[in-house]
Amino acid sequence: MKQIHIDNIKCLDKAAEAFAEAIGDYKVIAFYGSMGAGKTTFITALCRYFGVNDDVCSPTFTIVNEYLADSVGRIYHFDFYRINGLREAVDIGFDEYLYSGNLCLIEWPEKVEELLPEDCLIVRIEPQSDDSRVLTIENI
Repeated sequence: MKQIHIDNIKCLDKAAEAFAEAIGDYKVIAFYGSMGAGKTTFITALCRYFGVNDDVCSPTFTIVNEYLADSVGRIYHFDFYRINGLREAVDIGFDEYLYSGNLCLIEWPEKVEELLPEDCLIVRIEPQSDDSRVLTIENI
């Protein structure tokens, strides 16, 4: 287990860099955190680190966004907050994305846990009382 402390929004890019260096070869990353914990904000910083030039935003209504990154190729960004069952994830071809070899960043993974591969990296984002955040990376 590894923890990364994010003192404030100005520290996001440095935290994204530390995170990217820590994840190694993991391709499927599940981000757990309450509403407003900073999942999308952190994923935006991570995508910026990887060289995504497009606008990164939460795919709350589209379920998945695809970005092209200079350093890692395709990145798939999922937000399962609004799905009502595993069938919806299956219907969009979630398995194909997971096993594509591309980086998959998943918000609200608790909605699709049964579909996640065993080698999925688990990340918990926890807001602190001083408005900082702690990222806890499990499986490493």
